Amino acid sequence: MFGATGAVGSRAVQEALSRGHEVTAVGRSMERLRTLPRDRSLRLEQGDASDMTDVARLSQGQDVVISATRPVPGREHELAIAAKGLVGGLAGTAVRLAVVGGAASLTLPGDPGTTVVDGPDFPPEFRPIALACNEQFEVVRGSDDVDWVYLSPPAMLEPGVRTGQYRLGRDELLVDDDGASHLSMEDFAVALVDEVERPRYRQSRFTVGY
Repeated sequence: MFGATGAVGSRAVQEALSRGHEVTAVGRSMERLRTLPRDRSLRLEQGDASDMTDVARLSQGQDVVISATRPVPGREHELAIAAKGLVGGLAGTAVRLAVVGGAASLTLPGDPGTTVVDGPDFPPEFRPIALACNEQFEVVRGSDDVDWVYLSPPAMLEPGVRTGQYRLGRDELLVDDDGASHLSMEDFAVALVDEVERPRYRQSRFTVGY
């Protein structure tokens, strides 16, 4: 798993380990990787998702490569670069790629002609990362020789409680009865690992929410 020490990645690591999976956590810094809880089923490896040689090397013997990378503000362009490294390193292999992406390219409920990032209420301060996620999505879905899946979060994804409950969607932002689009990071990790264990979406995107 690339981006294993991030907010979503660390929760996905824990979710996978709790189900008995063997996990290889990959990051640029071994120091940060060592902050993950110790587990005999967890292996730590230094690597860079943007380097297709690293991706090819670290994906050998793996069933699935998960990418949950998230750049710091000001380096949003790295998302698309990492996506190119991932699809390049996995091209022509049988290893599946699961990418944690963004919600910006989802369409607004009841308005299929308008994406989230182009909606009237979209916060301008989030536009750089939103557009970077759109570029990431374009790279991933343009890779015909990779068995990929792209998971878009709801509009609000925050630390919370693991309930194990969520709804599935495809290309439209999911909202609850009050019009809110949200999910805990813990339940987002559940949805991600569920898809890894029981694939429903091949070379396509899906989204989740309450």
